[in-house]
Amino acid sequence: MAVSVRASVLLTTTVSSLLFPYVTNAASSDAENAALRREIAAMHREMMGEIHRLQARVDKYEHATALQGHKIAHSRRTLTTAGADEPQPIFGEQNIAPINHGPRSVNDSRIALPEGPAQSWSSFKAASAKDENVDIGGIKIGFPKGRPTISSDDKAYAFSIGLLAQEDFGGFMGVGQRGSESAGNFNKFTQNARRLRLYLSWRYKDWVVNVTPDFGSSSVDGTVGLFEANLNYTGLHNTTLTVGYFQPRMEEDSAERSGAFEFLERPTIVDLVRNIAGGVARFSIGGEHYEKRWLVAGYFTGQKFGDRNSSTNPVTDSQTGGVFRATGRPYVSKDIDVHVGVGATAAFKVNQTSNGRSYTFSDNVEVPLGETKLLTSGALNNISQIWAAGPQFGFRYKKFLLKGEYYHVGVQHNNAATTANLPSLNFDGWYVAANYTLIGHGRGYNEKIGAFTTPGVEYDFDPAKGHWGALEISGRWSVTDLRTSGATIKSGSLIQADGETGGNKQTVWQGGLNWYPNQHIKIMLDYTHFSVSSARGVSTDLLGRNGNAVVGRVQAAF
Repeated sequence: MAVSVRASVLLTTTVSSLLFPYVTNAASSDAENAALRREIAAMHREMMGEIHRLQARVDKYEHATALQGHKIAHSRRTLTTAGADEPQPIFGEQNIAPINHGPRSVNDSRIALPEGPAQSWSSFKAASAKDENVDIGGIKIGFPKGRPTISSDDKAYAFSIGLLAQEDFGGFMGVGQRGSESAGNFNKFTQNARRLRLYLSWRYKDWVVNVTPDFGSSSVDGTVGLFEANLNYTGLHNTTLTVGYFQPRMEEDSAERSGAFEFLERPTIVDLVRNIAGGVARFSIGGEHYEKRWLVAGYFTGQKFGDRNSSTNPVTDSQTGGVFRATGRPYVSKDIDVHVGVGATAAFKVNQTSNGRSYTFSDNVEVPLGETKLLTSGALNNISQIWAAGPQFGFRYKKFLLKGEYYHVGVQHNNAATTANLPSLNFDGWYVAANYTLIGHGRGYNEKIGAFTTPGVEYDFDPAKGHWGALEISGRWSVTDLRTSGATIKSGSLIQADGETGGNKQTVWQGGLNWYPNQHIKIMLDYTHFSVSSARGVSTDLLGRNGNAVVGRVQAAF
C-alpha cells in the first residue's frame, strides 16, 4: 500500500511540473489566458491538497506499522478488540522469543529444582514476569522452569505442579558371605523408583501451601508416602516461616536438595543425624532467614508422618526435638567461594511404645537398591535423649569444589527406668567430597539455601552444533563409626564390660559421573566400594562385608 501511494504522488507531481510551464507560455498572448490560468491554479491547489492528504495517510500507516512491530517484539499474547469495520475478534499474535537453548549466563543456567524455599509474593511476581504466559479472562497460564502455573492477573492467587522423578538401576558385585551368615539382599541387577514426587503448591499472596505425595522409596518402591504438607508465610524480608510436615535441614548436603546431589544418596552419617529430629515429613514449626553472606534456621519438631500408624505397637507418647543451622561465607569472589557452618539436632524425647523409648541407628551402604543394611547400632533401649552436632565446610575455586562435614552423636540413657547405670554412648561420622565440572558452568553457591548447587547448562545438548550440555565428575570418602570405645553393651538384662557398644563401622569410597543434557534431565552413574566391620552383640549373622556396586539413575525435574 505504501509503495502504490508514493508512486501516485510522484507521478502527479511530475506531470504537474511539466504541464504548468508549457500551458502558461503557450497562452501568454491569448485573451482567455487569465481565465485558463485561474482554472489551472485552482486545479493545482486541489491536487496539492490531495497530495498532502495522501502523504498524511502514508505517514500514519508507517507509524502504525512500526508501533505494531514494536508491540509484537515486546508484548505478550493478548486478545485485541476488533475495529468497527472488522466483525470478528482478532488475536494479537506476537513473535514470541524462542526458548533459550544457550548460551546462558551462570545464574540462568542452573537446572530446574522443584524443591526449594517458598518464594515471597514479590519474588514470585518478579520471576513469573520474565516467563512467557497467556492471558485468558484475567487468568495467566505459564510454564516457568517447565512447571505448569496458573495465576490471577495480579499474581495474588496461584497454583503450580512440579515434578521430580528418579529411576535407579544397577547391582552388586563381589559381596561374599562370611561364616554361617545369611546371604542378604544384594541383587546382581535390580531397579528402584527412588523419588516420584508431585509438588503441588497453592498461593494467596505471601501465604503458600505445599503438598507433595511421593510414589518412590529409599529402599523398595511400590508404597505411596508423603514428602511434605505444610503452610508457609513469606511476607518478611528473606524469611520463610513454616508449620506442618516438612524437612528441616541442618546439614549442607541435605540443604542442596535431592535433585542436586553429586551422588545418588547422602553420606551415611548425614542420613543418620538428619533423622534424629528432622528428615522427610517431620512435623515442624520454625523458619529460616538468609542474607547474601549468611543464613540461620531453627525448628521445633515432633513425630514423622505415619509414626502413629501402627496397630501392633502404637506410639503412646510422641517425640519432640529441635533442629538448628547457621552458615556463613567469609570470603566470596568471582572464582572463590568459602562456606562454613554448624548444624545441631536433638530429640528431647523419642517416641514411646509398648517397648519403651528405644532407638536404632541403621543405614545402607549409600546405594538405594533395597540392599540389606549392614551398618547398625542394634536396639538402644531406655533412651532419654539423642543429639548430634558438627561443623561443615566448603571451598570452591572456579569449577572445582571441595566440601566436607563431621558430626558427633550422643545418646543418653534414662537410668531411672532401669536398675542398671547405663553410660552415655558416643558415635562419630564424617565425609569429604570433591567435584569438578568438565563441561558447562561450575557448581555455584545459593545463598537462599546456604549450600552449593548444581552445575550450569550453558548450551542444551545438540551434537550437530558441538554442544553437550553439562558434565561433572565427583569422588567421595565417608566413614560412620557406631562403636564407642570404653563403654559397655547390654545383653539381655546384664551389663557386659566389652569395651564397645556392639555397633560396627562402615567406610564407603565412591566415584560418580553426572551428565545434564538440559536444565530438566540428569543422568548419573556411580561406582561404590564399601567395607563394613562385624557387629558384636547385635546379630550373630552380621559378620561384616566388603563389596562393590554400580548404579545408574535417570532424573527428570520441572
